[in-house]
Amino acid sequence: MVFKMLAGKTSVVAFRLSLLQIFIFLLFLGGLGFGALLFFPETTRLKRIFQTNLDGSTFNTDSMNGESVQSISPIGYYSLIESPPLDIGGLRSKFQRSSFNVKHEQSINARSQAKVSTEHQGQVNNKVNAGAVVSILSRSPVRVRNCVAPYGANYGKPSDPKSQERREKVKEMMKFAWDSYKRYAWGENELRPLSKNGNDDRTFGGLKGASIIDSLDTLYIMGLDDEYQEAKEWVENNLKLNVGGEASLFEVNIRYVGGLLSAYYLTGEEVFKRKAVELGRKLLPAFNTPTGIPHGVVNLAGDSRRAPGGDLRRSSVLAEVGTLHLEFVHLSELTKDSIYIEKVMNIRKHLNQLDKPHGLYPNALNPVSGNWEQHFVSIGALGDSFYEYLIKSYLMSDRTDEEAKKMYYDALEAIDKNLVQRSPGGLTYVAEWRGGVLDHRMDHLACFSGGMIGIGAEHGGPGSRQHQLDLAANITHTCHEAYRRTPTMLGPEVFRFDDGAEATAPRVNERHYLLRPEVVESYMYMWRLTHDPKYRDWGWEVLEALEQHCRIATGFSGVIDVYSHMIQHDNLQQSFFLAETLKNCTQEAEDTHPVGLLARLIGLL
Repeated sequence: MVFKMLAGKTSVVAFRLSLLQIFIFLLFLGGLGFGALLFFPETTRLKRIFQTNLDGSTFNTDSMNGESVQSISPIGYYSLIESPPLDIGGLRSKFQRSSFNVKHEQSINARSQAKVSTEHQGQVNNKVNAGAVVSILSRSPVRVRNCVAPYGANYGKPSDPKSQERREKVKEMMKFAWDSYKRYAWGENELRPLSKNGNDDRTFGGLKGASIIDSLDTLYIMGLDDEYQEAKEWVENNLKLNVGGEASLFEVNIRYVGGLLSAYYLTGEEVFKRKAVELGRKLLPAFNTPTGIPHGVVNLAGDSRRAPGGDLRRSSVLAEVGTLHLEFVHLSELTKDSIYIEKVMNIRKHLNQLDKPHGLYPNALNPVSGNWEQHFVSIGALGDSFYEYLIKSYLMSDRTDEEAKKMYYDALEAIDKNLVQRSPGGLTYVAEWRGGVLDHRMDHLACFSGGMIGIGAEHGGPGSRQHQLDLAANITHTCHEAYRRTPTMLGPEVFRFDDGAEATAPRVNERHYLLRPEVVESYMYMWRLTHDPKYRDWGWEVLEALEQHCRIATGFSGVIDVYSHMIQHDNLQQSFFLAETLKNCTQEAEDTHPVGLLARLIGLL
């Protein structure tokens, strides 16, 4: 969308997304995991897919052992399509048309000469930095059509038999998890493998099939054609959106709206677009508050409702209100209705107006008063994806969303100054902040930050690039240590650095593993940034641990205590295990299939 400043007001002039921006959206929304370690091409044309070091400088990516990984000539985000070559800032894309089977309505050259429509589509109530959104909507529309073959089916042969074997193993695990869900819980939200039935989680307000929606892009990327068709047919015939329960705004947005949007952009199937738009509209009543800060719970029948407990003044969670931007921008693009982007830009405006203790964002604010509820800061639970969506919004916008960029790097500076710590044993971690007092612990959820800081390192300024990449590598190393220090080689939900603990979980109620993807996601990003083989090896360690301790005859299940030699399972195959964890473990091949990048730390495409 192009936002134009006129007489002190911001108006919507045009809304366009480039093929490139859609691809980046798929990378970020697709929940990178095992598949991305093994299903992404290893070609040098993709070694710097997440970075654009325009000055040609290199990064020292392993400060822990003194080794330096030389970066190759940057390709960056603009290296995804050609026909004719796309020249932006002197960088020409090197991918042939066949590498990304999405056709334009007209050639890039013809589109670049087209004038941006000046017809107003609506007024945006809040004043927005003009450059913040010019990026996203300044290009011509792209019609996404069906690919000739599913991503991963014919592209990117691994360079060695070991990688081929590993990626086939990830694919087998995905098929096994899918088949188990289909056999025992088809149409339900998640599988309970021990009891062989479905889990009808009320988090989704009566919506069904969370595992199906979450699996769409993974099935498609891995070339599981029959399974993808089963999922698509279920969406067409059985995904009913006329439900009236109370749903988590956050969960419905990231799992259902995000899953449907990813599937639409990958396949071009209109049913996914139609369902995403219909469901997105049902989320809007959550924003009916005096401040525009949404309630965390929305009634899908159309009314904003009080959360369980009956308190309309219940806090809205930072991670929840901050994890809407990517999907809502695309809803506005697809519908040509600015209301979605207005909602999320208003959240930004409000957050920018609030005082922040030491530059930090507390995790909860009141949607009625608009004030912070308490001064608890964490980049794990309650805070995590707020920061993730800032940097990804900037990158998705072709790096023109200056407001998102400033918010992200200001927040990262405050986190680095106030929360980043070093343990007596030399491990770097990000502590939590409770009213000025540090709590020396990290959530498993916070381990996503290694990858996040890594992909943002390039754009933080010449003086901070190396420091941020070092920080990303060190945090990722710490999270690996949390896994390595358990007999199961699976990481606990929380690990501590106090009272003699060093990346371990002394408290019994913090020792569970929920099939989470965050650690493997950071491995994937660091692999793509550095091409250091240790990250792929670490990913394979996780995969082997999943096979040994989480796989049972009827599916995959989380583990109650990762420190116990007597494994007890929690009886839940999380939908994000199929959507994220397995997808992140695949990334080695010689060919250049770009969306194949989503499945290959360990070898899938």
